Amino acid sequence: MHPSPLLLHIPDGFLSIIVAVVCWVITASLLAIAIRKTNESLGEKQIPLMGIMAAFIFAAQMINFPVAGGTSGHLLGGALAAILLGPWAAMLVMTAVIAVQGLLFQDGGLVAMGANILNMGLITAAIGYGFHRAVLTQSRRVKLTVAGLAAWTSVMAGALATTLQLWLSGTAKLGIILPAMLTVHALIGLGEAFITVAALGFIMQTRPDLLGESSASALGGKGWILAGIALTMIVILLAPFASTNPDGLERVATDLGFLQSGQSAPFEIIPDYTVPILGGTPLSTVVAGVIGVIVVGLVIGATAIGLRKK
Repeated sequence: MHPSPLLLHIPDGFLSIIVAVVCWVITASLLAIAIRKTNESLGEKQIPLMGIMAAFIFAAQMINFPVAGGTSGHLLGGALAAILLGPWAAMLVMTAVIAVQGLLFQDGGLVAMGANILNMGLITAAIGYGFHRAVLTQSRRVKLTVAGLAAWTSVMAGALATTLQLWLSGTAKLGIILPAMLTVHALIGLGEAFITVAALGFIMQTRPDLLGESSASALGGKGWILAGIALTMIVILLAPFASTNPDGLERVATDLGFLQSGQSAPFEIIPDYTVPILGGTPLSTVVAGVIGVIVVGLVIGATAIGLRKK
């Protein structure tokens, strides 16, 4: 069975109603801007890229990799999405991923979803693009180095935002939870940086035009779409072999004694990334992943097409 994926997915019960509502207001405001900005600039090339990115990030978030201290982490993907799509389209992609995770897989609370989208999607995308924009005219080596730094920083920023929200909610004392969260996520951020740099390095070699570059070695046609789908499916097939160690937030919540304050979702559709009729088998996890990829791809694809028509 796939491990409970908390990393920065906050369940209901961890945040106070006031903090959750404030996060929703901030998130809704930023998403309104993202929709307007994306509507103004969305090109035809971005529509399939948004779908592929949403599907890949969803699949990649199912792969927990082990870090020190019996903890695991997984890709967030906000920085990667922002570098490829720009900040506003990336925010929509991350929102679709996190919303499907919460609604279909009960991964993160519904009341806390505004905070989860803010922490994992909006903040990470803004940081990723900010770093990337600063080195647009630099060499590929510099761009990749900065992309890795952006990915690591985005994880730390998301962890810091989560920490402050938990503190303001009275869930944990700041002096205790701050070093605990930042320490574990500093290690998880290294994995984020490695995956981000590897993905961008591959894209620079095969489809540099997706990053605004030109190269004689770029692969032509629409083959990159099929390649993206194939890679996503391969990642899903690896999901049953993901680390079963607790994620960053789950580890901290367990160590500090507030894990039990989390509330279960009021309904279950595909809980814990397993299809109920298939039980906790590897096939169940793969089928759940395929369902998630299809749903996320359809959601962001329909959103992008709708914005493009407008």
